Amino acid sequence: MKCLTAVALLSLSATPPAWSKDEPVSVTKGEKRLPLPGEALRFGDRDAFVIAPDTPAEGKPWVWYAPTLRGLPGKHEIWYFERLLKEGIAIAGIDVGESYGSPNGRKAFEDYRLYLVKERGFSAKPCLLARSRGGLMLYNWAVEHPQNVSAVAGVYPVCNISSYPGVAKAAGAYEMSAEALEKALETHNPVDRVEPLAKAKVPVRHIHGDSDRVVPLELNSAALAKNYRKWGGEMEIEVIEKGGHDLWAGWFESEA
Repeated sequence: MKCLTAVALLSLSATPPAWSKDEPVSVTKGEKRLPLPGEALRFGDRDAFVIAPDTPAEGKPWVWYAPTLRGLPGKHEIWYFERLLKEGIAIAGIDVGESYGSPNGRKAFEDYRLYLVKERGFSAKPCLLARSRGGLMLYNWAVEHPQNVSAVAGVYPVCNISSYPGVAKAAGAYEMSAEALEKALETHNPVDRVEPLAKAKVPVRHIHGDSDRVVPLELNSAALAKNYRKWGGEMEIEVIEKGGHDLWAGWFESEA
């Protein structure tokens, strides 16, 4: 993915933020299986990982991958992970469970980013890579930290809680009833919250199929793009004709 490589290399922050946690999270060796050699970590009580290049590019750019659930990232990510590493770009992620973009998941994301920036010297502005339901996780963190996002790339990403997993299923992760989450949906739904990213001029690019029945294009990438452009942001969608929600190699080997 050329857009990941270019933005991760060019959009670096010169001054990392201070490590702001009063009680830093313990970081120990983990046991997560990775598709390429890297570090499996336990960040507090969560699995996390870092796959670092032998020679980091200047500024230590990195791509933030989600969802880092069990078995992810997997073998399908190897093609573009190898190309990122060749350019000196690291890949990292943390398992926030089936959080669906909830406040608890967002907090864990920010804690981990601060650790990577302060303790590992990574760029303060990663390029985000959202695969499927990783879209809810990364977008809901990103709209609250637009100054710390260099770009967003998505592989059929979920952008709409109502579409997937549905308000009733997501409510538990938000520690709300379904009725309460429905009433507060605009406060938590990426399609309704991307104004800060758009105004920060963060470039966005998705690849999504027009026959995706799990994460429908029109309710997710297309709906987000409509609002993103309305608020002055730049977003591209590569629409794959007859593309579904599957493991076709083209999703993960896009040259764009």
